[in-house]
Amino acid sequence: MSERTQFHVVLVEPEIPQNTGSIGRLCLASGCTLHLIEPLGFDISESAVRRAGLDYWEHLTVVKHPSLEAFMEQLPKNAPKLLLTKKAGRTLYETKIEPGTYFFFGKETAGLPDWFMNEHAGDAVRIPIFDSRVRSLNLATAVGICVYEGVRQHL
Repeated sequence: MSERTQFHVVLVEPEIPQNTGSIGRLCLASGCTLHLIEPLGFDISESAVRRAGLDYWEHLTVVKHPSLEAFMEQLPKNAPKLLLTKKAGRTLYETKIEPGTYFFFGKETAGLPDWFMNEHAGDAVRIPIFDSRVRSLNLATAVGICVYEGVRQHL
């Protein structure tokens, strides 16, 4: 693996600023680009980031996009994609993660849009959860699992 294997974390309409802050730190630590699909449920202006104490934010590669449709229009056709959903049949661990993979995560309360999931069903994967009382993992935790599985595969 090179010193920096480039992955992309795509957060579709994230709602909880603390999750996005944690994910931003993870992206910086792992060399990922963070893509934020609007609308966002919080402010990421320079003053808001400074108030939140995110002293690493200025070093992070963050790209905002006005919509998921606009993002997909500019994404290269053959870009490797993985869509995270608890509804997928195959797990993240059954998947070869390519350098340059775009990991898509939906908003905390609703996940990824149905139309998007239907269009890209073959790219859907899940993180195994072994206790049925757990509905889902925290968004920042899920991103960490996915990114570092990709890193592990390329060590």
